[in-house]
Amino acid sequence: MRLARTLVASIAFTLPAASLGVAATATAGGQDDHGGHHDSHRADYTFAVIGDVPYGADQLAAFPKWIQQINDDPAVQSVVHLGDVKNGSSVCSDEYFQMIRGDFNLFEDPLVYTPGDNEWTDCHRANNGAYNPLERLAKVREIFYNHPGSTLGQDSFKVESQARRGFPENVVYSRAGLTFVTANITGSNNGLQPWAGLGNTEPTPEQRTAVAERTRADIDALRSAFKTAKHERDRGVVVMQQADMFDPTYAPTWNDIGAFQSWVQALIDEASRFDGPVYLFDGDSHVYNTDKPLAAGSSWLTTYDVRGSANNLTRVTVDGSSNNNDYLRVTVGGEREPLLSWERVPYAS
Repeated sequence: MRLARTLVASIAFTLPAASLGVAATATAGGQDDHGGHHDSHRADYTFAVIGDVPYGADQLAAFPKWIQQINDDPAVQSVVHLGDVKNGSSVCSDEYFQMIRGDFNLFEDPLVYTPGDNEWTDCHRANNGAYNPLERLAKVREIFYNHPGSTLGQDSFKVESQARRGFPENVVYSRAGLTFVTANITGSNNGLQPWAGLGNTEPTPEQRTAVAERTRADIDALRSAFKTAKHERDRGVVVMQQADMFDPTYAPTWNDIGAFQSWVQALIDEASRFDGPVYLFDGDSHVYNTDKPLAAGSSWLTTYDVRGSANNLTRVTVDGSSNNNDYLRVTVGGEREPLLSWERVPYAS
């Protein structure tokens, strides 16, 4: 049972409705436990977003308390973890994954989790255990997606999953007049950076094939989400992933970001054809940020050498790593309000 809301300071951020291009609300369909649409256009829905946590021993010790604080937030109805359940210089062991899965089981609300690069892509590093990253991804799927088609958390709900294709982490679901999609898009150039810890200076053929197949599945999940949103006349689409493909703090080379190109193009194609706001939540770079990286005139369009633009796409990066002092509380607004607003809620301890 939830406790009364803990009084905490928060930093609110809201975008004007006009700038988001909020579509008119259609008549309600139905939303059932399978991600369909019963009362789908109600606005009383709030979810929490976290990522790049826990990092290191101190955060490991604090993580259960932070989970409990989210549990005690009476507004929050579901939680999203954007990947990286460990830092980049610790061992990617089965035992560690099982420990985090145990922590995830403490969430009372449904938990949607998409993997980060630290728990598989970067596990080739010697200080991570010099694992084959694809073997680690298989283990992540075994431990965290052992009930495909359902979220984690004590009060789970059904989701549309790509489990039959071998990508149980890619899911689509609908809530409060929005369609949500998580896709396994990770840092380290979407998994294409060479496995240097295994002695490789170039991506292996196995690695290239895996990245190509996963990216195709990611794009299919994205297209499915937008198809669902259009069919149900949803007000918006929420895309969730680990990788920060638009990190404003450094100038990337093509070897850093080139493997994201087809995904970025798919985001532009789908968002620009959707009559409503689109939100992209990511982690990876650890510093809270919000921007419009695919709007007309953005330098990222040239960097990625993509066609078109998506003025209706807003990107939000959550705090993480040493900046992980808060969770993001995201609320769906009513018809005359911004579709989404959010606030950074500091952890009490």
